[in-house]
Amino acid sequence: MNLDSFPPARRRGMIVHITLIALLALLSTAAFISLSQAAVGPLFVAYLLAAIVTFVPLPLLVYRAYSLSRADYHLGRDSLSIRWGLRAEDIPLSDIEWVRPADDLTHPLGLPFPSLPGAVLGLRRHPDIGLVEFIASESQALLLVATSRRVFAISPLDAQGFVRTFARAVEMGSLTPTEAQSVYPTFIVARAWDSPLARYLWLTALFLNLGLLAWVGVLIPTMPQVMLDVNAGGAAQAVPSTQLILLPLASALLGVSGWLAGLSFYRWEKQRPLAFVVWISGTLSSLAFLIAVLFIISRPV
Repeated sequence: MNLDSFPPARRRGMIVHITLIALLALLSTAAFISLSQAAVGPLFVAYLLAAIVTFVPLPLLVYRAYSLSRADYHLGRDSLSIRWGLRAEDIPLSDIEWVRPADDLTHPLGLPFPSLPGAVLGLRRHPDIGLVEFIASESQALLLVATSRRVFAISPLDAQGFVRTFARAVEMGSLTPTEAQSVYPTFIVARAWDSPLARYLWLTALFLNLGLLAWVGVLIPTMPQVMLDVNAGGAAQAVPSTQLILLPLASALLGVSGWLAGLSFYRWEKQRPLAFVVWISGTLSSLAFLIAVLFIISRPV
């Protein structure tokens, strides 16, 4: 580990996130399987709602687990760099007014909601120090880094080492003045949206997935059964048409995963071609699911 690298505590946060991901994935899979076997009616709607509720948080939890695994506070002679997923903050040391433990505050520092081990993220206003942005993994032993714009709450594993290194860097002085820079996930989305190709691919994939979901929703009540190759031998078998609902859901899962992966690549100029490759693949994947439904319903029962 470099002396100027102070990563946050990861172990407890990764355990919590991996456990939640595994539990929700298991519940979501069970709900999808039950959904595909249920007849159209109240039970079908209940399984559908259960599948959606357990599936929706999964991309966010996966992103937060990935962000935690790559998170770091890099303290150099010229600046403090914070990296947390798509969030990046570069603060010149000359802009930092003070660094102190959050326990030194007269009024307790409230946490943003929701906060989990490994993901204490968000904004809160404190009566004494104003707006505080949390970019931390744990709520204990928080360090506050104050600038003229706002205060950052961070959680380096070696908090005392961070404070000592900061004091030493200030005493030595800056060699090369740097500029403050803030990068938010929404900024990356907005920057990618300015690209006509990215905008076209996103909208095409979105409409393909929405159209697929609407089409399958119309087909299920009107077609009691469809023909699927459900065994290794390739022999087609009549199954309940409710199994078609798995296709738009799988397409949506791949689409969201690809969209997030593309944004991760888009941050860096040299990796932007990879972002477009991922987004093109996602659009083609959504189209493939649409064609698959067309072939399935065209087969006589």
